Amino acid sequence: MHRGTTFRGGIVLLQQPTTKQQSIKPAYMKNGYGRQFAKSLRSHWQLYLLVIPPLLFFIIFKYVPMANAVLAFKEYNVVKGIWGSPWVGLKYFRMFFDNPIFWTLIRNTLVLSFYQLLAGFPIPILLALMLNEIGSGRFKRFVQMVTFAPYFISTVVMVSMIMLFLAPRLGFVNVALQHFGLEPVNFLGEPGMFRSIYVWSDIWQTAGYAAVIYLAALAGIDPTLYEAAKVDGASRFQKIWHVDLPGILPTVTIILILNVGNIMSVGFEKIYLLQNSLNLPASEVIATYVYSMGLLNANYSFATAVGLLNSVINLILLVAVNSLAKRISNNSIW
Repeated sequence: MHRGTTFRGGIVLLQQPTTKQQSIKPAYMKNGYGRQFAKSLRSHWQLYLLVIPPLLFFIIFKYVPMANAVLAFKEYNVVKGIWGSPWVGLKYFRMFFDNPIFWTLIRNTLVLSFYQLLAGFPIPILLALMLNEIGSGRFKRFVQMVTFAPYFISTVVMVSMIMLFLAPRLGFVNVALQHFGLEPVNFLGEPGMFRSIYVWSDIWQTAGYAAVIYLAALAGIDPTLYEAAKVDGASRFQKIWHVDLPGILPTVTIILILNVGNIMSVGFEKIYLLQNSLNLPASEVIATYVYSMGLLNANYSFATAVGLLNSVINLILLVAVNSLAKRISNNSIW
């Protein structure tokens, strides 16, 4: 019999626990979170020690510099410094909004970013699905090596290769065009071609590296699902549609959220290196404009205001897309 039971007329009655019994709490609630942390620290101090360097990196180089964003609201004076400079409020934000180049910068940044997202996001997924279907291990490793290797080419070398291949007179592409009786084209001098050159060269360079993440997600799918699909007579395409894609959907959602969160932060280095006076109408984006205004023209407050506005837009997009993904697919970053 359990404690706290009595017999009355042949019926078993359960007694309510006493106040003392009700006050009994688990050990972790009695000890408190501080004691728990101290115990965990003593047991796993090596792991906490490994966490300290990256934590310090983010604090020192990411979070501490955020305080200097106050420069966007000040008239920067080199002698007085950031904190001693006088406040000017939203002066530089209004200056940017009233600038005739404002809408050109926004349009170029958004068009280039969405072009890169729409063209570059599905290709690593398709590449990973195709690699997952390859039966020959040797050929699969060869394809992975060929598609993964361009990622290790530096941006400067990549831009140099693009310039050499697309040179108007001696470039490989124009030599081939002349061989077929066509006129040479100044590819990097045409504003309409700049976006395609930037996006597709970036896809060639990064698709193999991005596919590794999806290959890892495909490797984590339960093998019994493939066996069940085979028993049900599913074709290869049906297996991909009903097993592979749902299996990597959480990974796809997270990467899509991160990419949309960086939609306004299109790469600066490669654009700046490919930029020239002829393609400037299509290649001038917010990142290159901040560089030219802040470092080349020494207008630090104005450049900080533009960069801060860009970061705020990215933050809003990240939160909005994360909330939307959580409602639709129940997959999100937080």
